[in-house]
Amino acid sequence: MKRLGKFEDLILMSDPQAVLAEVHYIFSLLHADFDDTLLNQVFADVVQLFKGEYPGYQKCNTWYHDLKHTTDCLLAMVRLLHGASLSGLAIPEREVALGLIAALLHDTGYIQTADDLEGTGAKYTLTHVPRSVAFIEQYFPQAGFSSRDLDYCRCCINCTGLEVSIGDLTFESEHHQIVAWMLGTADLLGQMADRTYLERLPFLYQEFEEGKVPGFESELDLLKKTPAFWEFTKQRLAKELGNVARYMRDHFRVRWGLDRDLNQETIEGNIAYLQYILDNHESEYRRYLRRGGYMAILNSRDKTALAGEKK
Repeated sequence: MKRLGKFEDLILMSDPQAVLAEVHYIFSLLHADFDDTLLNQVFADVVQLFKGEYPGYQKCNTWYHDLKHTTDCLLAMVRLLHGASLSGLAIPEREVALGLIAALLHDTGYIQTADDLEGTGAKYTLTHVPRSVAFIEQYFPQAGFSSRDLDYCRCCINCTGLEVSIGDLTFESEHHQIVAWMLGTADLLGQMADRTYLERLPFLYQEFEEGKVPGFESELDLLKKTPAFWEFTKQRLAKELGNVARYMRDHFRVRWGLDRDLNQETIEGNIAYLQYILDNHESEYRRYLRRGGYMAILNSRDKTALAGEKK
């Protein structure tokens, strides 16, 4: 095994197919002869949906909640499932598959229908969870899923809503509760461990602005509040989501020979660098967000918007 030390060394996260291949491999560690038919079908449909190739829907036009965010969540989800199995938790194959499928579908609520021509999917920020549930309610029957599968995934997706009181949800079993907790956890850990997380935050602010999310006065204000959001997230993971994040370390130890929670280390590194920028370069923070070419896109957008205002 080659020596690896950074989160981004493990999998090419910008390639959905590379993520899917890793998901397949980890799934095979949990259930050697698993049936991948439905998982592959949903993965292909979700890729088509985000690309604008799924009948009746437009291409994804939100830059933060995009296909990469979905595949980041998917990989975090299967890693948690693997780590849990190493700790002795035997989750049935069907429930593993449904947890992964719920991860794939959890943000479909941001996608606009073909006849929805006003604004972007960001306008649904405050309602995207029930919209995602509505999508699977339409999608599941024609894709060959049972009503029990629908109930299972509906509950899992509800665990991704920050406004949802997890204690008010009803689970069919202890395993179901744990899988649902894992999806709520994977949604948070997947996005915050992205190597371009900080660069994508200005786009999250734009989504919040269009979606009329209260509490943020500006792009910089959102950045300033992100370290506190990480503290809030750690409390949510520990108290409302069953502390299932603890399973990550077992995954990295066995899969990659790294006895560390590389996911959390990466998030802590992101937050530490953000704090450095805010403490030392607040007035020119965009100059210090260099990854992925996101600032070039953002600066170009700003120039276009300014030119439009001057006309």
